[in-house]
Amino acid sequence: MPATFLGVRHHSPVCARLVARTITTLRPSHVLIEGPADMNDRLDELLLGHELPVAVFSHYRDAVRTTTSWTPFCAYSPEWVALTEGRAAGARVRFIDLPAWHPAFEGRSNRYADAEARYVRASARLRDRFGVDCADALWDRLFEAADPPDPDGSPDPQDPPDPDGEDALAERLALYFDVLRGDAEADTGDRAREEYMAGWVRASLAEAGERPVLVVTGGFHRPALRALVERPAGGTSGRQGGPEVPRPPADAEAGSHLVPYSFHRLDAFTGYQSGMPSPGYHQDLWENGPRAAGDALVRAVTGRLRARGVHVSTAALIGARAAAGALAALRGHTRPARLDLFDGLAGALLDEAVDEPLPWTRHGRLRSGTHPVLAELVAAGRGDRTGRLHPDTPLPPLVRDVTDRLAALGLDFSGPVTLRLTETAGRERSRLLHRLRILAVPGYLRTRGPGHGTDPEYTERWEPGPAVGREAALIEAGSHGRTLEDASAAALAERIRADGSAPDALAGVLFDTVVCGVTGLLGPLLAELRAAVGRSADPGPLGEALHTALGLWRHDRVYGVGRDPLLAGFVDAAAHRVLWLVEGVRGAADADLGRLRALAAVRDALLHAADRLTLDQDAAVAVCTRVSGDREAPADLRGAAFGLCRSLGTGADPAAAVASLSGPAVLGDWLAGLFALAREELTTPGDDSRSLLATLDTLVTGLSGTEFLVGLPALRQAFAYFPPRERRRIADRLLERRGLRGSARSLLRTTGDPLLLAHARQLEDDVLRTLDRHGLGAAR
Repeated sequence: MPATFLGVRHHSPVCARLVARTITTLRPSHVLIEGPADMNDRLDELLLGHELPVAVFSHYRDAVRTTTSWTPFCAYSPEWVALTEGRAAGARVRFIDLPAWHPAFEGRSNRYADAEARYVRASARLRDRFGVDCADALWDRLFEAADPPDPDGSPDPQDPPDPDGEDALAERLALYFDVLRGDAEADTGDRAREEYMAGWVRASLAEAGERPVLVVTGGFHRPALRALVERPAGGTSGRQGGPEVPRPPADAEAGSHLVPYSFHRLDAFTGYQSGMPSPGYHQDLWENGPRAAGDALVRAVTGRLRARGVHVSTAALIGARAAAGALAALRGHTRPARLDLFDGLAGALLDEAVDEPLPWTRHGRLRSGTHPVLAELVAAGRGDRTGRLHPDTPLPPLVRDVTDRLAALGLDFSGPVTLRLTETAGRERSRLLHRLRILAVPGYLRTRGPGHGTDPEYTERWEPGPAVGREAALIEAGSHGRTLEDASAAALAERIRADGSAPDALAGVLFDTVVCGVTGLLGPLLAELRAAVGRSADPGPLGEALHTALGLWRHDRVYGVGRDPLLAGFVDAAAHRVLWLVEGVRGAADADLGRLRALAAVRDALLHAADRLTLDQDAAVAVCTRVSGDREAPADLRGAAFGLCRSLGTGADPAAAVASLSGPAVLGDWLAGLFALAREELTTPGDDSRSLLATLDTLVTGLSGTEFLVGLPALRQAFAYFPPRERRRIADRLLERRGLRGSARSLLRTTGDPLLLAHARQLEDDVLRTLDRHGLGAAR
């Protein structure tokens, strides 16, 4: 007997019901399912009695490739129904797809990712034909909303008889997928997968004899599988029991574990490519039927909006239901379906126009800036269900290791934790929590503590965080290693490989490596940083790495890397490179805080690590002198270079430096650069003839009203470097220069926005000049 091929859409209730009815009717000897063949020996584990949704999490790592993948199941996944109903019917149930680590899945983080991109033209023609906006709406129109049955699979007695039957639905699905696949060329990965699955089908047909074989796969694969199975078999594809399951190379680490999953991760609106949108709605549809699912959606939307202070009147809900019913009738639906309900609710609850199409008119992630009411509609359709594993589920060794360590150190997520990093016990608990943080395991959130290499903070505070997803994240983290030390080291090593060309990203890895106590990675990480120095073309990111490394070298008294010679070597190389890059920058760009911080890091290296540098201070001053006087260099760099010279004790003349600027428009950027490196220039008393404060005071008071307005925004931004106490000190010095007595504090308090006050003063001056020009000045 030939095989029966059912092409399905993953996570589709209508397809899941069709699978269940087909198994009941066909009573097959074999049920073959698109899924990881390496899980066939563990089907009992998969069927322990978990609370869905759950997923098979697979991982793989070798010297050149690291990959992770998920195979999710919810109650209405056709694959899950095929598995459970096939078992119940006494069939031999098998997954028939390649393992997730196989190169055929390269670049895919989800086994059930749709192949829609390969049949976009056919899909577009169908959407035009049926007048719908996206593939999800097309699917709803053709299948989910066509005539949805009650949960037990029988039609609603209030509905007209269904002219189609089970066979007609299967035929429509087959025609739909045949049209979509058409002559689309499968890629190398899909061809390998389809050849492998066809081998399982041939082997099962040989075993079954005259008994039926049911094959449940994604609809994209159905046409190709049928053609491959009908073709004569070659090689060992028909071997007894099915094709051999590939094994990972001996030098690779690979494995699979069950993890709890969530509707949030299943939702197409959160980025799951093969997800049916609104899994919470579809769960209600699966369990309770369309009428109850619609009522639950309206209640959920109402509750979410009212909880956020949005008024939802009874009249609006009545209007939404009426609109949904009218849209359903217009679209040929026997009852309001998901899109009818969404459109009706949006029309009744939105009291203003929106600037973009409704979220459900396209497939994909919800865009940022979506109207809050629409975002709540989408969230209500998603639901908040999270799966739970059966207590007997085998877990990776890391889970037990972390559980034991948390218990031993008294960390139970029940309350805030304050740690003294100067104490051995505090450092041990800190390292554990940081390792969980870099493995993205929820539990504690750090609200206080050192955030950078130069941060002289020796106390950390951690607060309990959301627990949702903790178990799944910990199981997934087990792919990195059997113990917390191994897993955190592997995760940091992956970040080093991924961020090797970005010194600022590597700076973050450097700090995390230190706080996690993974000292064995310091050598390779600093070697990668040294290599990144030679590739760096932007001083900003390189300066961030220099800032972090120098801070750890100078200030670390906790983690044991202070005065480390490897850190000192990187500091030296990075300081040379930053100066070389800075001298080559040209153009009249706006102030760049990144490159200003880079020069500040060079200054700190020259001041605090001079004995470890091959960079000569006189050579650095010579470079900065050239930059500060270069009229083609950006104003912020010129100011920063001048500030570096002053901070190193040279006698650079501020009057000459300011006089070289092209006008008030660039003065603020020049000062921003100066204050980034030598803020004390305005707050430290000194020789008034060489004082920057005196120079600026003379310059600003000599500006015309228009010139002052031009320079004011940048001036305000530059002075934002000063905290309130230092601004008051500047005001005191200005009062002193004028021989005035008064309160500097009151001088800093204005009655309005300084920019508006300046505009008002200019307007007043313009009016007075106009009066004078017309001989009306005497009237004043």
